[in-house]
Amino acid sequence: MVIRNDINRRSFLSNVGKGLGLAALSSVTVASLFSDVQAAGRSIARLSPAEAALDEDYWATIQQAFSVTRGIVNLNNGGVSPSPRMVTEAFVRYTWQQEDATAYTMWQLLEPQSETVRTGLAEVFGCSAEEIAITRNASESLETLLMGLDFKSGDEILTTTQDYPRMLTTLRQRELREGLKLKLIKIPIAPANVDDIATAFERGVTPRTKLILVSHQINLTGQIIPVKKICDMARARGIETIVDGAHAFAQFDFKQADLGCDYYGTSLHKWIYAPKGTGMLYVKRDKIAKIWALMASEDKNKNDIRKFEEIGTHSAAMRLAIGEAILFHNAIGGKRKEERLRYLSRYWMNKLKDVPKIGFNTSFDPIQSCAIANFKIDGIDPVAIGSYLMSKHKIFTTPIVHEEFTGIRITPNVYTTLWELDRFCEIVTDIAKKGLPKA
Repeated sequence: MVIRNDINRRSFLSNVGKGLGLAALSSVTVASLFSDVQAAGRSIARLSPAEAALDEDYWATIQQAFSVTRGIVNLNNGGVSPSPRMVTEAFVRYTWQQEDATAYTMWQLLEPQSETVRTGLAEVFGCSAEEIAITRNASESLETLLMGLDFKSGDEILTTTQDYPRMLTTLRQRELREGLKLKLIKIPIAPANVDDIATAFERGVTPRTKLILVSHQINLTGQIIPVKKICDMARARGIETIVDGAHAFAQFDFKQADLGCDYYGTSLHKWIYAPKGTGMLYVKRDKIAKIWALMASEDKNKNDIRKFEEIGTHSAAMRLAIGEAILFHNAIGGKRKEERLRYLSRYWMNKLKDVPKIGFNTSFDPIQSCAIANFKIDGIDPVAIGSYLMSKHKIFTTPIVHEEFTGIRITPNVYTTLWELDRFCEIVTDIAKKGLPKA
């Protein structure tokens, strides 16, 4: 049975407390953890997001909301992020709950409550709940679209050489099977003017272009793409747009209207800190019917966004704990989080920018980057640097080797301390000056 709850934000939060949608705050542990975050937020309510980004007392409370080890300095939050304790506690609680008379509890009591989660996600993204499907990750969301759109032999799909490998693999499969054409363009790295990226897309369009796939934020460098300009250009030419938001959603503050895209796919286990294996798919309502689902659904569901969730038996616990992640995100505030993440990124970037031999594959322009950045040390293999940082100093980073550039991706998070970044910068500076120690 499908249950629809088109409720507003006030109802969403109210329902959480009353246990009508998510039963989250009936858990004493979760309620206590959430109360601490709310109290910390009240202490800086007078501050602008930019001012709040500098309040270390506030962020110390947020840091304590996570149960991360301090034995490893984790600067690879771009791949997958730890969840705050309140999310993990809720996930465990829902898991235990669904183990009791599972077929009844999971399908009739818990699963219908995911409608409240759907509404919460729609609130964050700025769209109707009837345009949001809950998936397992960005790859599932995007492959649903890339495999579900109808194309003819010779139709072109335009994207970049820096796009995510799994998406390129998906399109190459269709290229082999159906004769459609995947066209890859190069975009500038850390451009002086972000509009140069939009210009590259516009120049890549031909009369055969039917779809543009664009990453909201490049996973390799953290480059934020001018999505709105690209989507407006595409729409004027009758071309549809899919935006890969795997790294962007809930890292920096935006709504669907700021993008103007037809479709959007993202993971929720990155910047909104939901359980691992959760994702979100946005499909503009008047386009739902035309997309074939990866797993077939009954024809009566043709116009229903939920047809993309027909994946067979799956845990309700992960879905419901997305609700606690939304609460945590909203308690911090999207713009406040964005300002803190950009502050942390600029903190280490500014410390290293004047060190000889160190360069950047990421722009310092706040319009072009937020939490994710990529640096390089001339003459030293980034893989060797990453290996040394982890083996010797327990600093976890992401070496990037691409045919157009190499470097190391650094991604702090709201639980990252300035002391950890200071230590990282000290060691990297030493490497730049002296090279890697000989084995």
